[in-house]
Amino acid sequence: MRSHTEYLTFNTKNHREYVHITPQVEAIVKKSGVQDGIALVSAMHITAGVYVNDNEFGLIEDIDEWLEELAPFKQNYKHHETGEDNGDSHLKAILVHHQVIMPITKGKLDLGTWQRIFYAEFDGQRQKRVLVKVMGE
Repeated sequence: MRSHTEYLTFNTKNHREYVHITPQVEAIVKKSGVQDGIALVSAMHITAGVYVNDNEFGLIEDIDEWLEELAPFKQNYKHHETGEDNGDSHLKAILVHHQVIMPITKGKLDLGTWQRIFYAEFDGQRQKRVLVKVMGE
């Protein structure tokens, strides 16, 4: 079995942002030489996530609105008593989750028709990383 690891770095312009990263992950899979295996894509921060869904602008806005309804920005999170102001960002990251595992078949991501990989930033405007680990034969 072989393994290949790379990191993607993001410094989003906005506090909340959704970045389509499928092309970057595909390039890493190709570079790895793995023909049959998996790619783990994992946000390395507790206020960011990775998810799979359709790359459609309206849906991305719907996801953002849904997350804001479930975990709205507000001043009275207990977490803010530590001097932080990003309690909602932590909660949004839990809802999205921090990683996905994608299948690789014949040297390519084995994606469904509309499946695309996204990095979800909930406390941006600073440098953050995503780990891409490809494993297989």
